[in-house]
Amino acid sequence: MADLERGKQRSDWLNRVLGDSYECIPLAGDASFRRYFRVTDAENCYVLMDAPPPHEDVAPFLAVLSWFERAGIRVSRLFAEEREQGFLLLEDFGDITWASCREAGGDLIPLFEDALHQLHLLQGSDPGMVLPSFDMARMRRECDLYLDWYLPKVAGLEATAGQREQFHNALTETLNSLLALPQVPVHLDYHSRNLMLPGGKLPLGMIDYQDAVMGPVTYDLASLLYDCYQDYPEEHRQQWSRLFFERLPQPLAGSFENFEQWHHILRLTALQRHIKAIGIFGRLAHRDGKKQFLDEIPLTRKHLLDEMRALGMDRDHFPLLFIKPGEC
Repeated sequence: MADLERGKQRSDWLNRVLGDSYECIPLAGDASFRRYFRVTDAENCYVLMDAPPPHEDVAPFLAVLSWFERAGIRVSRLFAEEREQGFLLLEDFGDITWASCREAGGDLIPLFEDALHQLHLLQGSDPGMVLPSFDMARMRRECDLYLDWYLPKVAGLEATAGQREQFHNALTETLNSLLALPQVPVHLDYHSRNLMLPGGKLPLGMIDYQDAVMGPVTYDLASLLYDCYQDYPEEHRQQWSRLFFERLPQPLAGSFENFEQWHHILRLTALQRHIKAIGIFGRLAHRDGKKQFLDEIPLTRKHLLDEMRALGMDRDHFPLLFIKPGEC
């Protein structure tokens, strides 16, 4: 019944905005309650964001959209909005994501160059508002997703109080290293599924940015280079990491002794993100019924274990991070 009522609200609003001569087709959803539809009329093609209250609020999305536009970042134009009901009619970027471009054998070098450029624009921008802080409490909550969802629901282990305490203690040094980094505006989900090629062309168009925070200078680059959905050769990651580091403003670059320290902390950042992502994938599958996200866990675990080897983190100190799906 709720779906029928929401569908009627959606149709009524579109009728008011576009008239009754349009077609509305569902698009793939994301890791939230939001749904997306491709809407076409005689003249244009749009994307409808359906963000049902009280689960979602379009106000943060609109605030970040305005900020990104001022910063020169490529985002969708807004054609119509209904904040109380949670409807936005946006420019349609098409179907070509970074991920689909790679699958089709596209050249990633121009994409990386543009992604790094836009990331520098983002980090140097003024949000014009107070952003949530990516602080210790938040990092710990994110890591707890691994304990609360991946371990019991995917691996079959209910961590004891002692295991949870050991897990938190083992990660404290890593989280403190991230907490000490220079803070900049952070997209928070800067990866291959949220970077589009509008009309098949650059510059890349960003989506899914409504959760932007003030966070570590390494965070978005770690999301891009150590993408949960992609696997790149480490030498290529280091090349792009070095290029980004060399283009950092001196006040930011000066916080690091050299590139080696920068890249080491970049991998620590990726480690924290992958712990969170594995937990989120478990929650999406078992709380929200989005079982397809279980398929993302193996590659994300591969990244996590690669990082632990590179960072010298052994099984004795991080036993819970080595547990495989269905192992217990």
